[in-house]
Amino acid sequence: MSEPAATRPHMPGYGILGTDEGSGLLPWSWAVERLEAARNFWLSTVRPDGRPHAMPVWGAWDGERFWFSSSVPSRKLRNIRENPQVVVTTEAAEEPVVLEGTAEIVTDARDLQRFIDLVNAKYATGYGVDFLDPAVNATVAVRPQRAFGLRQGDFTGSPTRWSFET
Repeated sequence: MSEPAATRPHMPGYGILGTDEGSGLLPWSWAVERLEAARNFWLSTVRPDGRPHAMPVWGAWDGERFWFSSSVPSRKLRNIRENPQVVVTTEAAEEPVVLEGTAEIVTDARDLQRFIDLVNAKYATGYGVDFLDPAVNATVAVRPQRAFGLRQGDFTGSPTRWSFET
């Protein structure tokens, strides 16, 4: 994956500084560190009637996509089937990373094995790939289109928006 383009997000009324003021733009590596270190994430989807739905999930960043799994009949999976646009955030509100992207249900055996290996390494679990049986637990990969990050200690000088090639 190529490095996403970094800019300041449009936040009128918040006193956001220019890109060369405060901390400046955060490097993408800053966001990757937090995506890899976060233990819990919030996933937001949209119900068919337009109401939001947010749930905590375990997940893993593989350098290109954010991965998680969920039971097939879950509300989040039903929402993703209707509308694959999602938001994923790290749990740390002091230095959040927010991903906006498109979710895809993945069934390729190699991808499932790669995801279960990431989960087992990150969470010190011993799941077998059979845990990801597509009839029971769907595996989802979110490809980001935009990401946002900021440091609480420099609220006006650190906000950064990253845009990915689509």
